[in-house]
Amino acid sequence: MKQAIVARTDLGMGQGKLAAQVAHASLSAYEDASKRTRRAWKGEGQKKVVLKASGESELFELADAAERAGLPNAIIRDAGHTQLESGTVTALAVGPGDDDEVDGVTGDLSLY
Repeated sequence: MKQAIVARTDLGMGQGKLAAQVAHASLSAYEDASKRTRRAWKGEGQKKVVLKASGESELFELADAAERAGLPNAIIRDAGHTQLESGTVTALAVGPGDDDEVDGVTGDLSLY
């Protein structure tokens, strides 16, 4: 099992901002998962991968694909307290889920 977190490359987020957005996405999608899925993923080491997206529309396309696949997912919008405007879509998490199912949605993306 794994989780893929996809972050936008077009926003110029600093490293700290990127790390915070990835963490928000991971936790939010985890909370969207069933208790059984959460338990299984935790038992297997909580594998994660962080991937690149070129912009907001790509994140929404991936989120739609995750929904169609029945995978937990979460789109993250920034609160606007630091680097970005309030409501800016920054990241998406897909999973936790079976590796093959998550790869079916995010497998063509490059590592961040």
